[in-house]
Amino acid sequence: MSIDVETGTTLKFERFWKWLREHANCILRAGTDEVWLFDDDDLHWHLEEDAHRSPVVQLMRGKRVLAELVMDVRDVLFVQATPEGQPQNGEQPTLFELVTAGGDENFGAYHFLMAHGFDREVAGHVSGLKH
Repeated sequence: MSIDVETGTTLKFERFWKWLREHANCILRAGTDEVWLFDDDDLHWHLEEDAHRSPVVQLMRGKRVLAELVMDVRDVLFVQATPEGQPQNGEQPTLFELVTAGGDENFGAYHFLMAHGFDREVAGHVSGLKH
């Protein structure tokens, strides 16, 4: 069952991370304000946690790590989901921003552009295939 993502929809980080790990092949782009990692046909995403339980996102070609993003999520308040661009192949690309507290205002420290919105369940989704 899919949830229609409306502007400003928020999720707890733990719930988003669990879902993201089940949808790693649906990532189109991941990054921060300083660096963006883009998906490609011959690349794949590997998501794990390091020894300190920090989320790690790796962009790989075969067994070789091309780029790695180690996230400090201690200050993440929530994950905000917003539709991005036009629907493609019947699915709405969705931008997920990990919002942190920064002084007087909140900001998106990390982002993930996904091929589709947040799904409550994985039923019918083949996690090994790319979108």
